Amino acid sequence: MTGESAGTVKAGGAEIYWETSGNPAGVPVLYLHGGPGAGLGRGYRSRLDASKFLTVGLDQRGCGRSKPTVQDDLGSLSGNNTQALIEDIEAVRRHLGIAKWIVTGTSWGSTLALAYALQHLDRVLGLALMAVGTTSREEVEWITEGVGRIFPEAWEEFSKAAGRRPGERVVDAYARRLAGTDRDDAETAALAWDRWESTHVSLDPLWQPGPMFDDDRERMTIAILVTHYWSRDAFLPDGQAIMERIHQLNGVPGYLIHGRKDVSGPVVTPWMLHQRWEGSRLTVIENEGHGGPQCWAAFVGAVEEIATGLSRMDGQEA
Repeated sequence: MTGESAGTVKAGGAEIYWETSGNPAGVPVLYLHGGPGAGLGRGYRSRLDASKFLTVGLDQRGCGRSKPTVQDDLGSLSGNNTQALIEDIEAVRRHLGIAKWIVTGTSWGSTLALAYALQHLDRVLGLALMAVGTTSREEVEWITEGVGRIFPEAWEEFSKAAGRRPGERVVDAYARRLAGTDRDDAETAALAWDRWESTHVSLDPLWQPGPMFDDDRERMTIAILVTHYWSRDAFLPDGQAIMERIHQLNGVPGYLIHGRKDVSGPVVTPWMLHQRWEGSRLTVIENEGHGGPQCWAAFVGAVEEIATGLSRMDGQEA
């Protein structure tokens, strides 16, 4: 029997929205969305075989159907960090009575999935990650500054619009203004941020012209949260950065799926993770960028392979 359910769980002063779909007795699969702040959407729910898997999604703190939305309670922003998101995930897991799950994520969701796995390895059956990143300082500086070498005209406009103070990075300036008390100025900053985002993804074969977000509230939510996390190295300081700790996942099934033409997040990041993570597999999709149908097909195949491996282990134990 398959079906869908949804609800909320209270965690750390927030109300976290969760939803499930598929077989309640199936292999649990956690899906972590991108952004930060992009919200779940619905397309992910139809990817996996509903008769075999129980897919669990949640709107991360401050966005989507979780409450409060960050722009409605800017005072809550200081408590919105990677550790809080990990605790929210754990609150959902306990609420649903799940002992272990396959952990998956796309884009920022891959960073969060890795951070979660490194902290709660005993809860992880395997990982399937797409459009892989670790939100390191090097990655953030590339996407906010370095990639301007490819789009110098757009980057000059983006940089000038940042309103930087002396010694301030572009991303820091936008983070300050988007979280500031002058909400008209924040709206101006959100529009400039959106224009840059829609530029640096424009070499993706699946790119469509136009803004990234047409909805004002959605645009503001993601701009606040992306810059909040990016300007602070995803709240993973030296000693906690994912690349330096990835060896701790040695032996854990891990699938890294990435588009060769992902200019915003070059394939060097999943390649380096793969080099340091024994038992991981790297799949590079030559004709796609930041996701696409072939990436999703590889993602589904990865989850299926993890589940098949679990079945073999169960058979051996029996």
